[in-house]
Amino acid sequence: MEFKEFLKLLFKHKYILIIVPLVAIIITFFLVKRLPNEYEASGQIATGIVDQSRQMLDPISSTIQEAKIDGDFSNLTEVMKLKKMMNMVSYNLLIHDLDGKEPPFRPLPKYYIHMNAADNAKALTLLRYKLQHLESLSLEDKDSYESWLYGLIVGKKYDDRTLNTGLTIARNANSDFITVSIITENAKLSAFIVNTLCQGFIDYHAKMVKLNEASALTYLTKLLEQKRVALANKMDSLQRYKIKNGILNLEEQSRSIADQKAANQEKLSQAIKDAESYRGALDNIEKRFDPKDRQYVEARVTPLNTAVTSTDEKLKQATDRWINGNFSPKLKASMDSLQKQKVALINQTSDQYINNPLLGKDDLVKQRNTLEVNYDLARYSIASIEGQIKKLEGHFDDLVPLDAKVKAYNFDIENASKEYQDALSRYNLTNLQSNSSSKLIQVEIAMPERAQPSKKMLLVILGGIGTEVAAVMFLFILFFIDDSIKNPTQLANATELPVLGYLNQISGNSIDLRKLWDVEHRDKMQQFKDLLRAVRFEVDQELDGEKVLAITSMKEGEGKTLLAISLAYSYSMINKKVLLIDGNFENPTISQTVNPKLFVEEVFKHKPGNYEPLSNTNSVMGNHGGDITLLEIGDERYIREKLNELRTIYDVIIIETPALEAMNKSKEWFLFTNKFIAVFEAGQEIANGKKALVKYLKSMDTKFAGWVLNKSQYNIKKKK
Repeated sequence: MEFKEFLKLLFKHKYILIIVPLVAIIITFFLVKRLPNEYEASGQIATGIVDQSRQMLDPISSTIQEAKIDGDFSNLTEVMKLKKMMNMVSYNLLIHDLDGKEPPFRPLPKYYIHMNAADNAKALTLLRYKLQHLESLSLEDKDSYESWLYGLIVGKKYDDRTLNTGLTIARNANSDFITVSIITENAKLSAFIVNTLCQGFIDYHAKMVKLNEASALTYLTKLLEQKRVALANKMDSLQRYKIKNGILNLEEQSRSIADQKAANQEKLSQAIKDAESYRGALDNIEKRFDPKDRQYVEARVTPLNTAVTSTDEKLKQATDRWINGNFSPKLKASMDSLQKQKVALINQTSDQYINNPLLGKDDLVKQRNTLEVNYDLARYSIASIEGQIKKLEGHFDDLVPLDAKVKAYNFDIENASKEYQDALSRYNLTNLQSNSSSKLIQVEIAMPERAQPSKKMLLVILGGIGTEVAAVMFLFILFFIDDSIKNPTQLANATELPVLGYLNQISGNSIDLRKLWDVEHRDKMQQFKDLLRAVRFEVDQELDGEKVLAITSMKEGEGKTLLAISLAYSYSMINKKVLLIDGNFENPTISQTVNPKLFVEEVFKHKPGNYEPLSNTNSVMGNHGGDITLLEIGDERYIREKLNELRTIYDVIIIETPALEAMNKSKEWFLFTNKFIAVFEAGQEIANGKKALVKYLKSMDTKFAGWVLNKSQYNIKKKK
């Protein structure tokens, strides 16, 4: 429904939708007629970022990620767009136009046509200086020469803003190339701008890369020397510490002490075991001797025992020397000699037992003597071995702090060596990359090309289409914000009250109702007549046998007079006896149109009055107008009696009342009516004031029959 209404709105303004785009097309045509032709020039730069044939010496080229590649290309394109790059192009363009070697690309602006050779020379000198140092013109002082020269650049449209308007710098898909293109009105100018920008950018990039590489190599050289000196100092400190503390090889020394300690532990265990076994054997032999025999033997061998004791003491000392000497073979020979001497003395002592009659115990005596020698030897060696073990442990304890200090030195040396190796690797890599890094190359030189296909016709078409779209959008906005009532459905939804029907708008200021049913004029007013019949039928249904109907509206001029007259005439066509009462005292249109013989002031005034019905059973009761109300003419009881009399005479009584704006005047008539209807003019909105009137009508739901929409364009049939 809404879309259909919008289409109707478009159709209503069809001439605007045709004329406005047509005017726009004509204006656009004359505007673009004198536009210059466009010439595009393009150049390409090979970066070497993804060209593997140019990165064979680069050890990290195979590990480059796509994100890094995109970042590198973005950096290059952004550098090309820098203001200093655009200034470089601007300076070259102005130098080309001022040096006079070739025809200028663009003429001088009108404010600079007075420039002479001296001005040109001065400008060229400053421009070449700025170009060499890539400096911008100073604009702080508007009266300075540099500001004047910048004005010349702007006047020729060589400034960075103008150049960036048609300039395109982009990477070609995923290739290794950057394409630079621009569109101007001069083919040679386009090629000059592209080539100047490409070559200037390549030179600037190469200079910056070399400067950065030189700075990096200088820094890495200093860093490498610092790391080398630090490593040498650490190694020298370790060497001095070893010399000071007599350290040859802590690891070997520790291992040797550990081996000696283990050997002594083993010998100590064996000596303790031997001493315990010898002591047990001696105790067993002692138990088998008689004390008398012992006295006899001891008396005979006392001198020999003394010699054995002396030899035993020497043997103990020799054993200590042998153990302390780390079991030296030379000391072992001396110890063995003393042991043989002791054994000989013991054997000589055993020979003294032959004088003893108790020769049966000779073997036991010999065994005891041998065990005593072995027991003493084992007992003496235990103490010596334990002393040696303690001495070795002391040596080992002395090595612990030395080892910790040496390890600390070694850890520092290892870190310093690693830092030195890292610095050396970075230096070598940077040096390699500086010699093998990719160089920017302009692989495609921009050349003057033919003019681009003209876009003038396209601009004309776009101008027409754009204007048409703008007009449609404007009408759509008007339609969207339009809250006016145009059809019965909208009226019913907006007021939440019933709608009895609608009447179409008819041309002319007045209507001859007799022509509605004439055969001669039937076709012209057919739709109005059909709609009026529909309204009449709905009113009959609402009256339901009652006779008095009032017609009002929200405000004056909405068509309630026309509806009252038309409805009365329509009832007369079905042989109804109708009385039409003009109850609008302020605007008595019916009275002024019909010239009635009866008047409200006379009929309803509180005194006997006569009234005469109109011919053809139709009657009109007018009023004299003025600032007066119904109840000011007669009291309520009397008026009601008169209306009851009229009901007996007429089939239908139609009363046109004042508009609802005059609230009390229309209300007085509603007191005496069975039903009343309201006329609403199409195209009006339910504004704030009207909302209060709608609320009043809702409160009168028993008497209010419904709306009649007047002057509607809804579902209007056009005569073919």
